[in-house]
Amino acid sequence: MADRARSTAHLIVECLEREGVTHVFGIPGEENIRLVEALAESSIEYVLTRHEQGASFMAETYGRLTGRAGVCSATLGPGAINLLLGTADATTNSTPVLALSAQVGMNRNYKESHQSVDLVAMFEPVTKWSALVATPGAVPEMVRKAFKLAQTERPGAVYLAVPEDVEEADAPDGSVALPVNVPRPDDPAPGQVERAAAILRESRNPVVLAGHGAARADAGAALRRFAERLDVPVATTFHGKGVFADDHPLALGAVGFMRHDYVNFGFDQADVIVAVGYELQEFDPVRINPRGDVRIIHVHRFPAEVDAHYDVAVGLHSDITRSLDVLADAVGGRAGAGAHSERIRELLTAELDRGRADDRFPLAPARVVADTRAALGREDIVLVDTGALKMWMARLYPTYEPNTCLISNGLSTMAWTVPGAIAAKIARPQAKVLVATGDGAFLMNSQEIETALRVGTPMVILIWVDDAYGLISWKMDLEIGHNVETGFGNPDFVAYAESFGATGYRITSAEELLPTLRTALDADTVSVIACPVDYSANRDLIASLGELDDTLS
Repeated sequence: MADRARSTAHLIVECLEREGVTHVFGIPGEENIRLVEALAESSIEYVLTRHEQGASFMAETYGRLTGRAGVCSATLGPGAINLLLGTADATTNSTPVLALSAQVGMNRNYKESHQSVDLVAMFEPVTKWSALVATPGAVPEMVRKAFKLAQTERPGAVYLAVPEDVEEADAPDGSVALPVNVPRPDDPAPGQVERAAAILRESRNPVVLAGHGAARADAGAALRRFAERLDVPVATTFHGKGVFADDHPLALGAVGFMRHDYVNFGFDQADVIVAVGYELQEFDPVRINPRGDVRIIHVHRFPAEVDAHYDVAVGLHSDITRSLDVLADAVGGRAGAGAHSERIRELLTAELDRGRADDRFPLAPARVVADTRAALGREDIVLVDTGALKMWMARLYPTYEPNTCLISNGLSTMAWTVPGAIAAKIARPQAKVLVATGDGAFLMNSQEIETALRVGTPMVILIWVDDAYGLISWKMDLEIGHNVETGFGNPDFVAYAESFGATGYRITSAEELLPTLRTALDADTVSVIACPVDYSANRDLIASLGELDDTLS
């Protein structure tokens, strides 16, 4: 830097370093080459991706696993637009992300111009803040504001557009990155605590629903203390899986996919729901409070969204751990509640056991879930893509630690898992990482296999193969009695994997899956496993839940 002026691009990178950024995911373009050069000269690793959408999903997964904003970068126009889906997914999944892109220079942004579109307006509906960095001097404040907004509850994505001529301009003399400040835990209002405690003392069948906010707050230990002291059963949302271990005696499992799955039976007799870190975009509360008459205690950092089926009786809007501990102290001891919890665990375990013993080929979905769980350790990570497999994994996959079963259930985006797995391995290098994806979603972002091999992030990609958009087929069969326009052809997945330099496996019998998974997980490379799946089990599941409805509710 001694022989040339310090550019605004370098100032941006200095601000990113001050925020603790270690990786930026993206693709360079003509209009942001100085930013990429500045990153190359810094302590930050630039992860070159094969599609900007992949970069946005990597940033989102990194943000979800670390709690710090993941950063993705692109050029202007089409490059920036390709960041949009992962940015929207991050916001709807309450995950901190900073999307950075180039923009046309200030010398032509006021008129019709090549590759010029209003990116700030485009990103505004799917971010907490979207802005143009109009002058070099604005960089320190805007970057600090971006991270503060992205990481403050409720977290989400922010977007900054950097005009080409601003990026290449000299940084103002004396401009430096601003210091980072973080919010401190706070205590709930005593009056609100007493109101909530009175409701719980009067209740006969309270149930806890733990959501994504509980996982983000690392409130698992407090949640266990609360449940054990008050003897209250705990269900989780898909995003909350693992914040309360599924092998705990008070665990109910995950709720949110079907209107009346096993776990919903735990809510049928509930007179109070203690919602801990639950956010309404995770699933519609009508599924657990269909009449809208159950009293709800909302424990979160911020007030709940308005919904006729989520009428909050008392809200504790403060640090979740402190709220749970203080509330448990205020309630004192109480007799056991949640009579259905043991029976519900038995049903889920029995279904998984039946799957484990099911030798059909193509494989039963429950068999794939059981073997996936057997192959992974308690702290290993599985990323579950959107499709029919998400229902099976979210319902049946036992999870013991938060953020070890990652699901997109805000926007329910397809094809985020392959790029997301790269970021998961970067964020948690000690964990084994497995992608569970359908054949439809896999081919939407499979180009990032090359990125994983180049960057050196070993992973296993397990493709549930049914030659169709299976969830849509299932939905059509249920609602109109048949399905149309959901089937497609597939490549030879083994040859496809090998064309990248990855290892490919083809499952030809049920007994092959578990040993293949273990072999692939032990390998220091990217492995792709094509596993044919028989989704006729979807119909059997619907029928069995209909029968159970009469016996448990």
